[in-house]
Amino acid sequence: MITNDIICAISTPQGNGAIAVIRLSGIGSIELCDKFFQSPKNDKRLIDQSANTIHFGGLKDNDQLIDEVLVSIFRNPHSYTGEDSIEISCHGSEYIQQQVLQLFIKAGARLARPGEFTMRAFLNGKMDLSQAEAVADLIASASAASHKVAIQQMRGGFSNEIAVLRGQLLHFISLLELELDFSEEEVEFADRKQLNHLLLNIQQVIAKLINSFKLGNVIKNGIPVAIVGQTNVGKSTLLNRILNEEKAIVSEIAGTTRDVIEDVINIEGVAFRFIDTAGIRETTDTIETIGIERTFDRIDKASVVLLLIDASDNEHEISSAIKKVKDRIGKADKKLIALVNKMDQLDKAKETIIDNILSKNLSTEDTRLKISAQTGKNMEQLVFELLSAVNLNALNQNEVIITNIRHYEALQRASESLQRAIEGLNTGLTGDFLAQDIRETLHYLGEISGEITTNEVLSNIFKNFCIGK
Repeated sequence: MITNDIICAISTPQGNGAIAVIRLSGIGSIELCDKFFQSPKNDKRLIDQSANTIHFGGLKDNDQLIDEVLVSIFRNPHSYTGEDSIEISCHGSEYIQQQVLQLFIKAGARLARPGEFTMRAFLNGKMDLSQAEAVADLIASASAASHKVAIQQMRGGFSNEIAVLRGQLLHFISLLELELDFSEEEVEFADRKQLNHLLLNIQQVIAKLINSFKLGNVIKNGIPVAIVGQTNVGKSTLLNRILNEEKAIVSEIAGTTRDVIEDVINIEGVAFRFIDTAGIRETTDTIETIGIERTFDRIDKASVVLLLIDASDNEHEISSAIKKVKDRIGKADKKLIALVNKMDQLDKAKETIIDNILSKNLSTEDTRLKISAQTGKNMEQLVFELLSAVNLNALNQNEVIITNIRHYEALQRASESLQRAIEGLNTGLTGDFLAQDIRETLHYLGEISGEITTNEVLSNIFKNFCIGK
């Protein structure tokens, strides 16, 4: 898949700006740029310059000056792509960017495909496939947590973990393969007790990586938080308070919110996706009914459910709302936080009644909190509870966290084949069958790092990159 084409692309965002960067990579890219570059005293050629140096001069199309630029030179193999590369910093006019790009395309370069620079880095051994995918995650990171996970993976944290597992398995499979060459002598080179201990340890490591995907996925995409409850309990007011803007319409008319309203806010480095939903109640209104159905759908997809309760409601209304939400959650692994709203309107007697209702209808695992969405009372405590609902210990301890569905599925398949090998070992399965299951495990682990891959997989991964990266 590696070609000798010189590829080029604009690597900075589209539009006008102070500066823009155009990249070239491939054999002859430095020579190509040299044809159009002129130093101030016309005494410097780019092909004669050292790697990792920057040079000021003019970029000309024949005698026509396009722009004054800075040209950075990178020589193989010490470049991002592992090839000779050039980065041109020019003024950020869209016209100038297009003129520079067309200059190189007319001279024989071609426009890079999405992610082609990073694909070349992978194909040239500058990074493995999981690191290449982390580059896209890093570009897309919108919070400190997602940035931290992407940086760790890009620097090889996950790759190293996989490499260790594959190395251990390769040692034993080579011994099992050796046994097949001496099958008539019935000798064992692979110690079965030691192999069983190794397989169990690797299975534990893989299980831990698989379990980390839930945290990694919400860190990468934002933690979905559904704000639910009956009509007119203050859901839209709470959303506006959290976002600190008038995102949702607030009205005393019941059923104002008929569709789902979403927005993302960064809280202490973690992205939360807050979802304001239609109030849960019996209604004959067709549109409102659809909104309520979407409310239940959002409960299913949320990691945290904020059940808002109006302190002025009676026991039946409060108990009914709690039951509907808890029935929908069922045994799913979700955090339920019951928020008693309008606490500023509570007297001591009513507060005691509310406490009794909550005790009867909520479990000890459910969090309960009294707030005022109108005044902002106890919002700091709500933020604390939200952050507590997300177990960030693994992130804070720099443990490897899986964020990619492709890695998750490959690990699951590796775990299944590894389990077959463990069961076969315990039932006295012969070495050739054990070797087959271990080979499958190695195959799936190799898919993650890219040691085993296909053109279809690579195309699917890199098509989602931006052009210029």
